[in-house]
Amino acid sequence: MRALFTAILPTLVRRERASLTATLLAPPVALGLATILNLGLYMSMGRDPVAIVYAMLLEPFLSWASFSEVMLKMGPLLLIAQGLAIGFRAKVFNIGAEGQFILGAIFASAIPVWFPQATGQWIWPLMLFLGALGGASWASLTAFWRVRLNANEILVSLMLSLVAAQLLNYLLLGPWKDPNGFNFPQSVMFQYDAMVPVLISGTRINVSLLLTIVLSMAAWIFMEKSFTGYKLQVGGLAPRAAGYAGFNEGRAIWLCLLIGGCAAGLAGAAEVAGPLGQLQRSISTGYGYAAIIVAYLGGLHPIGIVVSALFMAALYIGGDNAMVSANLPIAAVRVFQGSLLVAYLIAVAFVRYRLEWRLSVYRSRP
Repeated sequence: MRALFTAILPTLVRRERASLTATLLAPPVALGLATILNLGLYMSMGRDPVAIVYAMLLEPFLSWASFSEVMLKMGPLLLIAQGLAIGFRAKVFNIGAEGQFILGAIFASAIPVWFPQATGQWIWPLMLFLGALGGASWASLTAFWRVRLNANEILVSLMLSLVAAQLLNYLLLGPWKDPNGFNFPQSVMFQYDAMVPVLISGTRINVSLLLTIVLSMAAWIFMEKSFTGYKLQVGGLAPRAAGYAGFNEGRAIWLCLLIGGCAAGLAGAAEVAGPLGQLQRSISTGYGYAAIIVAYLGGLHPIGIVVSALFMAALYIGGDNAMVSANLPIAAVRVFQGSLLVAYLIAVAFVRYRLEWRLSVYRSRP
């Protein structure tokens, strides 16, 4: 005889329509949850949680010097996240923005490295163009493997980021190494005309931030007002319906990956031609990975991404402050970023689904 067992188990049931209020509340709820979890972590480490919260979340906004650095960090995060979000909404998951960021920096650095004596205001715009071209070229490798060979774009793009990092190491330890750089793995310092002009005097904010804002507006127009953007969204929400309507999946994959690569490469070019002024091994600072959190925290919407990029940039600066004032390790800052993404995904799950308790019946094996 088989015995019958009953149990009341929780089940997620998809809502017919997600509440707009709940959707708007998901990011601040996720922030609150992540903050509470990390405060517990800091207390277990013997750190002062009040001092850490002050240094990490408030201090970046309390002085113009700190806030200008927040705006400087915001530029690459915002630009990369806007490019990635277009692909994410079409269910094309480009996880290799870090590698595309590095290739953009390499392509842009070619001009001042090969022609250190060149002058003229044409240099830095050409560097930005080459950076965008480099990022798009690196992303095209992922697009080819995905469309032609049906490889998973997540794995391919992620592994190509590791290849890009090794290519950067080869150049800085070999042909592009500064002979007068005291054996440090870095290129020569770029000439003045290879630097993006400063936007606000007395700060390090440069013209690339203005370009990023313009491109964010273009991303909103593209996704919300253009027919191509509509096709990408339909392909992400209902792939079968998109195929029935004649939308080309391969073309959408190519377009999404090229846009994301172009944005990441442009951000890499602006970084070496802006605050760094040379190609360094430290160019790979995790912007490509942090931008994934920025994109999702902003709800994959161009306007929401602007707000989330500002917050994530403040977290970068605040994390540096906390490491100095509260003796907080850098790993704790990265844990905060990761827990923020996890908390947001949990919050969004309850926006789209509701929890129901259902009676389930099981039969034991004879």
